[in-house]
Amino acid sequence: MSNKRIYQVAKDYNISSDALLSMLRELGFSIKSHMSVVEEKVLKAIEEKFKKEKEELKREDLLKKKKLEEREKLEEERHRVESVKESVKERLKFRDLSAKSKVELSVSEKKKKVRFKKGKPERQVNPKEVEASVKKTLAQFDALKKLKKYRKKEKEETAEGSEPAKKIQVTEYMSVAELANLMGVKPSEVISKCLELGFVASINQRLDMDTLETIALEFGFEVEELKEIGVVEEEEDEEAENLRPRAPVVTIMGHVDHGKTSLLDYIRKSNIIAGEFGGITQHIGAYEVLLPKGKITFLDTPGHEAFTAMRARGAQVTDIVVLVIAADDAVMPQTVEAIDHAKAAGVPIIIAINKMDLPNADAEPIKHQISKYGLVPEEWGGKTVVCEISAKTGKGIEHLLEMILLQADMLELKADPIKNASGIVIESRLDRGRGPIATVLIQKGTLKIGDIFVTGSHSGRVRAMLDERGNYLKEAGPSAPVQALGSSGVPQAGDSFMVTETEQEAREISNRRARLKREQEYRALERAGLGSIYDQIAEGKVKELTLVIKGDVDGSVEALTDTLERIPAQEVKLRVIHTGIGAINESDVLLALASKAVIIGFHVHPDFRAREIAQREKVVIKLYDIIYDAEKEIKSLLEGLLEPEKQEQISGVSEVRNVFKISKVGQVAGSYVQSGSIKRADHVRIIREGISIYEGNISSLKRFKEDVKEVSSGFECGVKIENFNDLKVGDILEAYQITELARKLEE
Repeated sequence: MSNKRIYQVAKDYNISSDALLSMLRELGFSIKSHMSVVEEKVLKAIEEKFKKEKEELKREDLLKKKKLEEREKLEEERHRVESVKESVKERLKFRDLSAKSKVELSVSEKKKKVRFKKGKPERQVNPKEVEASVKKTLAQFDALKKLKKYRKKEKEETAEGSEPAKKIQVTEYMSVAELANLMGVKPSEVISKCLELGFVASINQRLDMDTLETIALEFGFEVEELKEIGVVEEEEDEEAENLRPRAPVVTIMGHVDHGKTSLLDYIRKSNIIAGEFGGITQHIGAYEVLLPKGKITFLDTPGHEAFTAMRARGAQVTDIVVLVIAADDAVMPQTVEAIDHAKAAGVPIIIAINKMDLPNADAEPIKHQISKYGLVPEEWGGKTVVCEISAKTGKGIEHLLEMILLQADMLELKADPIKNASGIVIESRLDRGRGPIATVLIQKGTLKIGDIFVTGSHSGRVRAMLDERGNYLKEAGPSAPVQALGSSGVPQAGDSFMVTETEQEAREISNRRARLKREQEYRALERAGLGSIYDQIAEGKVKELTLVIKGDVDGSVEALTDTLERIPAQEVKLRVIHTGIGAINESDVLLALASKAVIIGFHVHPDFRAREIAQREKVVIKLYDIIYDAEKEIKSLLEGLLEPEKQEQISGVSEVRNVFKISKVGQVAGSYVQSGSIKRADHVRIIREGISIYEGNISSLKRFKEDVKEVSSGFECGVKIENFNDLKVGDILEAYQITELARKLEE
């Protein structure tokens, strides 16, 4: 069996995890997330799918090449014929005049000669025949001469056409006008090409990536997608003379309650964990620690399983990973996820076996377990550094820090502090007094007060910079984590941060990114709407729980959204229509009212106006401080939307012994109750010769002439069945009740 996970397989095939998940769900496989283990049959299905797609692409390429070749041949023939015609016409125009003049001159001379020759008759010359002969000769000569020149020119053009296709850098949902500008052609040519390909496009219409690639290929261009507008990879190497050593960026990872934050707390000599609910880190933070031998920047990521995406982001910006494992526990699934993320990022891993001060602490089983994942300790002949520590007493922490600095020296970490600053947004939040605050990890250059920057779809100017303790800074160099103020909006964690030369450039980049983001959200919403209609047609009733999520920081909102969307549910669906940072406001309540959504607040509360509208319009607002509680309650809400399980319970059986026909009433079955009891509220099933012929309700139940609610076994009764008048003697009336049982979501 394969131990590969979805994101690893996606990386092998050079596609995104979301694209692979969508493909697998189309193939009929129920895959939960990008961390799910891939079975052999799934791998085979993926391989067959990509083989089929490759074959289809090859066939399409061959067809396109054939069409292009045929088109080129026709164009060549047309150009050749037109050039021959033009050359013949030009030559004929010139030669006509000379031929006429020659003929006229020769005729006049002959006439003169004949005059002086007495006694001989005058010779008759036909000017038209002479003219036709001259034309024919000149046309043949000039046509052959022009044909040779044309063939030579065609050879030169084909030699030039063998050059490799040009590349253009595009972004998804680029307009027709923008694409035409990049290729150096008129927008009308692109529109006509779209018509040839079978769809109508206007000059301002936005095209998806597949369409962009197809159109560019038609014009002889290769497409290179820009992952983020404005961020261009530097082709030239940085100047060696400007490079300076920088501090290592270390990410602390591991399972919940294994002591990650306690370790960082001991290193920083301050109580970080005191502000965390339930002793679990709810946010991601960056902290710079000054040691006698140098600086180290620590990224503290949450250990709860909901923070998979945040841990992955930490591994992508880090230089070294410190994996904390408790000595009194074992390698947990979250620990394995952290190992996978670190390996995917290609960063070295240092194992810190914590809680060695406990009496039952034993490091050897932990070493055996990590060796199964390719992390063989150095004392066993491997390359993984293993440190036995205690975050409570401080045992082994100095050795751990020495190993971190030693590993950093081996990596030879350097950066250019002179150039414009660039980095990654680690965290972001909206402060009531200061506005949007982004925690930025500087990777290159030096960030200064007053620098103009762009981050995500927002731009701004650095008004102030603070460290993790709230102290104001004037500048920050490579590997320094700072809280930057001055953004026009709250960026998302993981967005790039870069300084630009002018404010106009920053605004232009941010506006283009915002436009692209709106287009992507619109397309995603459009696809979701079509999909929901299709599901409703295919599956019947599909219930949906709609959520609006607001939080204090972007990382928590992302983690909570990821947790809730991973709740397994097939019959009911959960959809997050809006996420935001800051207090729950009036617009959030109005959005929830319009879409019948539930508002989830994480570490935030509604303002007075929002609370008033929510109470008046009966909009549900749920407030949480711990993700466990939110997940549990949302799961119960989804279970409440599930159709209850219906169970049938037989209450009594009777035999029809006589049938009475009563005017204006219909047939009444005189029956004898054989077992159980017949109740007026029961459902009834009519069985004839062992086959059920009708199911309905009892409209009336009588004992003699009196209406009764129930008749027990051993007694006779009259039964009138609703909307049924085809009873026969010997039919069996089976009375039953339907009970509904609440269902649980399948794990």
